[in-house]
Amino acid sequence: MTDPIASRVVDDLDALGAAYELLDCDPDLADTAQFCEHYGYPLDRSANTILVASRRPEGHFALCIVLADDRLDVNGRVRKKLGVRKVSFASADQTVEQTGMIIGGVTPFGLPHELPVWVDARVADKDWVILGGGSRSYKIKIDPAVFASMTNAEVVEDLAT
Repeated sequence: MTDPIASRVVDDLDALGAAYELLDCDPDLADTAQFCEHYGYPLDRSANTILVASRRPEGHFALCIVLADDRLDVNGRVRKKLGVRKVSFASADQTVEQTGMIIGGVTPFGLPHELPVWVDARVADKDWVILGGGSRSYKIKIDPAVFASMTNAEVVEDLAT
């Protein structure tokens, strides 16, 4: 694999002992709804990986994973869990800066272990989900049980609405 980010992601998945399937994806179809429609996957089996950033005080980040047909509770559950007064979706630049990945390809694998990963309980309840693969050219089909093996991941009730 020549893509350095994809290689880092695969190395992390292998180190976790995860069973996964790496799916090729047309980068123009990497946004979840387009991917699902084009490749025939249901939205309730696809998950979005979203970086959030604190605004007051600045400098706090968390990676949140919610089902594609759910909505991340940024101003409620996420803000309280992050322990800040204001939080929002991270900008595209902040996402690249914190993860090395662009929106549409962000995945919780292959990232610094100090970045917290919060997984909505509805994601964890599935027997498989599709996640970003580290770039807009890949997706990962995986059993969410893998999150129990990650030191920086936590399953959170009601992270999404």
